[in-house]
Amino acid sequence: MASGVRYVDGVSNKVNKNTLRAGTIVAGATLMLLLSSPAFALTRDDGDDPGPGLSVIETLGLFVAIPVGLYLLIAALVTVGGRSGKKQG
Repeated sequence: MASGVRYVDGVSNKVNKNTLRAGTIVAGATLMLLLSSPAFALTRDDGDDPGPGLSVIETLGLFVAIPVGLYLLIAALVTVGGRSGKKQG
């Protein structure tokens, strides 16, 4: 005689597969984060010659102002292009 609960609909099997799949993905992502930690960047490579760092203003301009400006420019061009076409009616 078998002990335990017997599921007829197969829901438990699907839940276990999804849980195992999610656990595997989380474990893999955690392992990748641990292996790519900044500790490996402490040693310098031969020929490595970094330039001077960016100021706060330069960083904000490069990573915030330029992308936002490009987005607004593209949105404006699309809007103007859409209005200048033939009106459908």
